[in-house]
Amino acid sequence: MARLVQLKLSMTIAILLVTTIFSAFLLALLILFRLPLIISIPFTLFAIIIFIMLQYLIGPAIVRWSTKLRYLTPEEISQLEWASNAEKMAQKSGISTPKLAIVPDPTPNAFVFGRTTRGATLAVHEGLLKQLNKEEVRGVIGHELGHIKHKDFVVMTVLSSLPLIAYLIAQLTFRAALYTDGGDKEEAGARIAFKALLAAAAAISFIVYIVTLLCVMRLSRLREHYADAYSAYVTGAPRQLESALTKITYGLSLSPKPPHGARTLYIGDPALAKQECRGILRRKEEYDLDKDGVLDERELELAMEREAKTKWTTVNMWFATHPATYQRVLVLREIEKEMTSGQYSSSRMYIRI
Repeated sequence: MARLVQLKLSMTIAILLVTTIFSAFLLALLILFRLPLIISIPFTLFAIIIFIMLQYLIGPAIVRWSTKLRYLTPEEISQLEWASNAEKMAQKSGISTPKLAIVPDPTPNAFVFGRTTRGATLAVHEGLLKQLNKEEVRGVIGHELGHIKHKDFVVMTVLSSLPLIAYLIAQLTFRAALYTDGGDKEEAGARIAFKALLAAAAAISFIVYIVTLLCVMRLSRLREHYADAYSAYVTGAPRQLESALTKITYGLSLSPKPPHGARTLYIGDPALAKQECRGILRRKEEYDLDKDGVLDERELELAMEREAKTKWTTVNMWFATHPATYQRVLVLREIEKEMTSGQYSSSRMYIRI
């Protein structure tokens, strides 16, 4: 599969980069607090291994608990069309059929999680099944199977915890520095030095949080493009996912609920959806070319394209879990053109990313 190696290389680089930065960060903190190197280095290595293993082991359980998903029974799988399609497409993809589940949530979304490809769970929101037609749901299922095929969901499960830990350390050390008082005159000098030490630790922690977050978010956006391309291949109809992504973005933008903590796992990010739709609505009159008060499909497409190219959006996208909807649709349309022209093949599956 042409260019799939780029995704695997990106995942490897992200793992090495984030763990190296985080290891250096922990080591720097320990040295900052005057712990000997002979203790600091083994402790850092041990802490990193524990952090990663804990996330790997308990991450899926946290997702199951927080989403309140319900696994489908074999009888339900045989009766539900989307579940039967998932089984057929998994067979076509050459992967084990994931465990299928439904989440009692009215927003249109879906996600994959787990420790291995054999033990993966594919979950869809009730809102997705209600707001999308069966062809669009099929496109979403193809996208999620792409994540399983690429094994990227395992990497994201492990990596996503490290920036969060750095952020928590930054918050704790900053608050500790803020609320440490001066004390007696005899102790004032020592306390001031300790406050300065905590402030330095907080600053370092926050910088590490930003840098590691940027690395993880870049990988998250890249893997979404690869999963989109895989959906186009496995369904043979890119337009199914194109239409689904538009409906998902619109549906998520209307949700009053705060974004889920594990939103990197989802096909759509509510926070990004709200941002995209707010930008378009703010300049609705400019984008309404025929001045009829309604943005038709073509006007909405042009609006999304222009919004995606603004400098502010470009900077914001550095911290986004997903690519802009228009960028995803554009890649799918290029794949669709290839399919129509007869030039498309499995070896060119990812050539447009």
